[in-house]
Amino acid sequence: MSKDCTHIAGIQDVTPSAHRLRGVPEKRQPLLHLRICRACGHVGCCDDSPNKHATAHFHATGHPVIEGYDPPEGWGWCYVDQVLFDLSNRKTPHNGPIPRYY
Repeated sequence: MSKDCTHIAGIQDVTPSAHRLRGVPEKRQPLLHLRICRACGHVGCCDDSPNKHATAHFHATGHPVIEGYDPPEGWGWCYVDQVLFDLSNRKTPHNGPIPRYY
C-alpha cells in the first residue's frame, strides 16, 4: 500500500474485554468476524455484522486501530488513515474459545 498508518506507534498490547459478544446468540443476529481494539481491548463485531460494534467503538472513542481477532488473523486496520497493515508478529492471544454463530 502506498499510504502508511500514522498510529502504529500507539498500538498497545491489550487484554480482550471478552471472548464472545454478549447478546448476540439471544438476539439471533449473525456474528461474522470479531475485531479487537488495540488501544483498550474492546471486542466487537465486523462491519458485515448488523450492529458493526467495532466501528461503533471507534466512533465513540476515537481509538484508531483494530486487529482481526478470530482467529488472530495477523492484520490491523486504521480507521483514521484507512490503511491495512501487518500485525503477524504482534497478534493478541485469545482468552477462550471463539464461538461461531454462522
